[in-house]
Amino acid sequence: MVLPISAAVLMLIVVVLLIRRAGLKFWHALACTLLGFYLASSSIAPSIKTLTTNVAGMLTGIKL
Repeated sequence: MVLPISAAVLMLIVVVLLIRRAGLKFWHALACTLLGFYLASSSIAPSIKTLTTNVAGMLTGIKL
């Protein structure tokens, strides 16, 4: 059974794991989050969205 999961939720899980396990500081995670918000409102946001969509498409196309 395949469950669709939002990329934002997946990234949140990764950040929480990095804070707990890899020693990522909360302030560093906050700075990266703010950078994400600024990038989302910038002129390169459509290019980033296209890139992530293409990468996700390639990953789902891999047969194991």
